[in-house]
Amino acid sequence: MAYFWLKSLHVISIIAWMAGLLYLPRLFVYHTEVDPKSPTSDLFKVMERRLERAIMTPAMIASWLFGILVIITQPDFLSQGWLHAKLLLVVALTATHVFLMRCRQNFAEDSNHRPQKFYRFINEVPTLLMIGIVVIVIVKPF
Repeated sequence: MAYFWLKSLHVISIIAWMAGLLYLPRLFVYHTEVDPKSPTSDLFKVMERRLERAIMTPAMIASWLFGILVIITQPDFLSQGWLHAKLLLVVALTATHVFLMRCRQNFAEDSNHRPQKFYRFINEVPTLLMIGIVVIVIVKPF
């Protein structure tokens, strides 16, 4: 029974994490369009910081914690190839999270030099990783 509760908490955490990973780059797209010293820029900085600290990072930590606990309750998963592939993509998702936090810090310091087009592209990375993770977990191709 613990497995199903942990799995549920894991999925809930992932949904919150993905919401942030999909929304933050979109905020960056809009943030690039305003003057760095404007009140609108200050508002974006607050929104981005709150998204990171109140939703994204806690949800990422919870996703990892509940995922590890799921594996502990189902140790046979460790011998299955799909889990190794999923973990590789989750590490890439975590690296994306860390990269976005660095971008947020650049905006906070008014030192962003990347164009709007860059953030439009980066906005697709979490989606592609999520698709890969979902397919691997559901289909279990290996």
